[in-house]
Amino acid sequence: MHPQALKVQNALIAAGCASQVVELPDSTRTATEAAQACSCQVGQIVKSLIFVLTPPGSPVLALVSGSNRVNEHAFGKKLAGKLGKASADQVLQSTGFVIGGVPPLGHTSPLPTYFDEDLLQYDVVWAAAGTPHAIFPVDPRELLRITGASISSVK
Repeated sequence: MHPQALKVQNALIAAGCASQVVELPDSTRTATEAAQACSCQVGQIVKSLIFVLTPPGSPVLALVSGSNRVNEHAFGKKLAGKLGKASADQVLQSTGFVIGGVPPLGHTSPLPTYFDEDLLQYDVVWAAAGTPHAIFPVDPRELLRITGASISSVK
């Protein structure tokens, strides 16, 4: 297993989650690619998106259904600030993972995490597992538990 995927598998185990990381030959870098690789709906793909909230200028993680776009203005207002997308360097620095493989857990440091309420309509969702070819299936309620996220509307 790729070292980054193994890092995610170990984080799942440490969180008491039985989900298993799967490495695929096809890319899972985008929600559409991941849905095709997993033979599921795009909405079942969990996008782990890093934003910078100003003030104070710190990263936040949004776990978003693959079929949704984050309304940065409205979501930023809910968080009492202005939201902007993090740069590739900011994503790597705050999570330890590169864009296209950012998982919902196992980051370099804990991040405030927000969970798209639309993910809860599914029995199973698929989240990135550290590389553009690694992913894991999980019950969205279990994902909510292991990430300690707050449920929010993000669109």
